Amino acid sequence: MSIDIVLPARARAQLNATGLHLARGGRPVLSGVDVTVSAGDRLGVVGENGRGKTTLLQVLAGTLAPDAGTVHRVGTIGVADQEMPVGDDRTVGDLIDAELAQVRAALRAFESATLALAEERPGAEQAYATALEAAESLGAWDADRRVDVALAALNAVSDRTRPLAGLSVGQRYRIRLACLLGAGHDLLLLDEPTNHLDAAGLGHLTAALRAHPGGLVLVSHDRALLSDVVTTVLDLDPTSDGRPRTYGGGYAGYREGRTAERERWETAYRDQQLERRRLAQDLSEAQNRLVTGWRPDKGTGKHTRATRAPALVRAVHRRQEALEAQVLDVPVPPLRFSMPHLDAPPGVALLQTAEVTLDPRLTTPQSLLLRARDRLVVTGPNGSGKSTLMRLLAGELVPGSGTVQRGRGVRVGLLGQESPPPSRLRAFEVYEAAVGRLVTSQRLAEADTVGLGRLGLLPAEAVHRPVTELSVGQQRRLDLAILLAGRPHVVLLDEPTNHLSMALVEELTQALAGTGAAVVLATHDRQLLRDTAAWPRLHLDG
Repeated sequence: MSIDIVLPARARAQLNATGLHLARGGRPVLSGVDVTVSAGDRLGVVGENGRGKTTLLQVLAGTLAPDAGTVHRVGTIGVADQEMPVGDDRTVGDLIDAELAQVRAALRAFESATLALAEERPGAEQAYATALEAAESLGAWDADRRVDVALAALNAVSDRTRPLAGLSVGQRYRIRLACLLGAGHDLLLLDEPTNHLDAAGLGHLTAALRAHPGGLVLVSHDRALLSDVVTTVLDLDPTSDGRPRTYGGGYAGYREGRTAERERWETAYRDQQLERRRLAQDLSEAQNRLVTGWRPDKGTGKHTRATRAPALVRAVHRRQEALEAQVLDVPVPPLRFSMPHLDAPPGVALLQTAEVTLDPRLTTPQSLLLRARDRLVVTGPNGSGKSTLMRLLAGELVPGSGTVQRGRGVRVGLLGQESPPPSRLRAFEVYEAAVGRLVTSQRLAEADTVGLGRLGLLPAEAVHRPVTELSVGQQRRLDLAILLAGRPHVVLLDEPTNHLSMALVEELTQALAGTGAAVVLATHDRQLLRDTAAWPRLHLDG
């Protein structure tokens, strides 16, 4: 089967979308989205889960039609979705051939043109020149080598006879990503490309995307990748006027712009609410004057009362009209995380381990001493025992050898990698039950308890919903709230960026830097490691 060869647009490549709107089940997913990506542009798309990032990529790729708006594409497009279902008997080679279909077609056309030229057919010279130009434009002779390099760099399966169905989701994704990096598309649309990559793969992907001469649209929660790669950021999270925001200056420009936007939003909302309270107060005072106007001081004549009454009534009407005329056009700003005050007794050992091990993960003895304001980052590959060590410190596991000692009255809190099985109770009930247990056991004084609403982690509607109905991210926020409710002297965080929004992670990181408690952090998150570069490190080799 022959296919039409689409040549790269190179410097002319462009992706332009205007006024995109799309709803699902009556709920707006995309609203007023504008996107412009030219050759050399690298656009990052950010936002909490459910904000339409993947949907936007599908619209830009042409696999999903918007309800309104237009999309114009110039150049070849390569797309890497988050998931790659496989239900047939295709092989690794078949996937590579599919991604390099244009290259294969160009090489077949060149071979045919070469044969025609050798046979001196009419028009063969022009056909040969055209085929040669197409093959060179696609980099056809080097395409398989580029894919092989990417396969090796991403630690992907390179055996082209291997059936895809026998590979894991991560293995299949790495093969697809390697194909896209080697195919030389003008425009790349990538959805969470770091999900299945190791450190070497992340390094190769970062370098490849920075060197990509075409346009890039990158959906990612990986703050390090965004910081290293993107030139512009499209933020799909809520704004004061309901329209998405685009920030220049890369990821740093986005962080600065988003902070300023948030402050303006909060100021406008606060000013609007103050004005409404002022108008309501004016109305209340006018109504009070009307009441007292009908009850004048003793000795005042009826004529005086009758004269004053119409003016007082008009004043009330004016105040009422002013209050009703005020337009409440600034929505409630997003929640801002508020860390409760955490402290610890200075100069004493809060938590101490001596030569602890626990088979099969933590086999090398570990000794730690934690005091107030101590900081520690635990690193190491998967399976090296990071989570095991954290659970030993929290008292959830008993060491196979060695000892763990906790100071008298010291509270230790652990945020595990995953949330516990969700309860059917409402979120605030789960939170209050956890606080109640701490108070009843006298581990926490009643005066030290913190209300869930004060933490700025869950909106009111989520607080009153059963935990089973919360999103994974909201359940993770509830876990964090329960941890902080215990006012721990030692804070243990195991992969704290899992399922938390980038904004919350940054707020949490900033809060941890100043807390008086001891903090131990286990993470693979590259940006979090950069942000805590001054903290001592404990590397576990497994």
